[in-house]
Amino acid sequence: MNYNLYFTLDYEIYGNGDGNPIDLMVEPTYRLMDMLERYGQRLTIMADVAEILCFKRYWEQTGKDDFHVQEIEQQLCDAIRRGHDVHLHIHSSYFKAAWNGDHFDQCIEEYNMAALSYERITEMVSQSVKYLENLLRPIKSDYKVWLFRAANWSMMPTPTLYQVLVEHGITHDTSVYKGGCQGGNVCYDYRHAYDNLLTYRASSKDINLQDPAGDLWEMPIYAEMRPFWDFISPIRIFRMVRAKFHKHKHQSQPQSATDKNDNRKLSLRSFFVKSPLKMDFNQVNGKGLIRMMKNIMRRAKREQIENLDIVLIGHSKTFVPYNEKTLRPFLQWLKQHPSR
Repeated sequence: MNYNLYFTLDYEIYGNGDGNPIDLMVEPTYRLMDMLERYGQRLTIMADVAEILCFKRYWEQTGKDDFHVQEIEQQLCDAIRRGHDVHLHIHSSYFKAAWNGDHFDQCIEEYNMAALSYERITEMVSQSVKYLENLLRPIKSDYKVWLFRAANWSMMPTPTLYQVLVEHGITHDTSVYKGGCQGGNVCYDYRHAYDNLLTYRASSKDINLQDPAGDLWEMPIYAEMRPFWDFISPIRIFRMVRAKFHKHKHQSQPQSATDKNDNRKLSLRSFFVKSPLKMDFNQVNGKGLIRMMKNIMRRAKREQIENLDIVLIGHSKTFVPYNEKTLRPFLQWLKQHPSR
């Protein structure tokens, strides 16, 4: 089986605007790049350009680079020089965010990018693509943004965002994880997504559906349906506790069917149904990642799949030193089981 591994990293501070980019973006990303290089792997940084442009705007308005834009841009350029990749992630609520003296007060009305107007999404995507390509083409002349990940994984409603991405030359999305369902400020339902592993041409009407004539390819984040006890780990508990100190301001809105089926929230129902466990190298230890790779290989052999793109996910803000210890066995296993 021939396979390409995409270690995708959402490159961002805390969702509510808290945090220092050096601690939550730059330092952990350098550690991760160094580690992957030692094992012959490469990182795909999904840079939250909306955040970075917000930091730049603060610098322009105050004359102070308190959010380390220079270090961020240097790191993105270094990543390209070192053979890693950089692509597009957008938390749209940062485009109108304002500094309140403590953190960036985001525009919650623009939190769900997929639900915005065609004109507003076009403005956001155009500005973001232009920023990355202007920054990185001096390093790699043929650099082009071709991959996108939506904030909070939400590519729903699909039609308008899909259209804008295609119009800007973006050919692939990697937001879907089969089985996922979320309500609230952003809503999606991926329980009926085409596949949990295989890249597919997606429908412009619904990112879940395969369409042989589709212009956008979906590269799903690999996920498996697991019982609740498979989600219990020291790093996941640490992340849940830390999230309590960085709560996001929520916009009140009517409860929907998606809210009721949200499987990202812990409830009594969680103990009786399976939920999607993403191939997350921040939250799944080396043993668990190896188990997932073995499951993928068994399926490839059973279905005679010759070539695969396998998408893993992580977040710079949660890549703590402990993750290096948990990730190392998986990287060692990959070295012993190379693509062939």
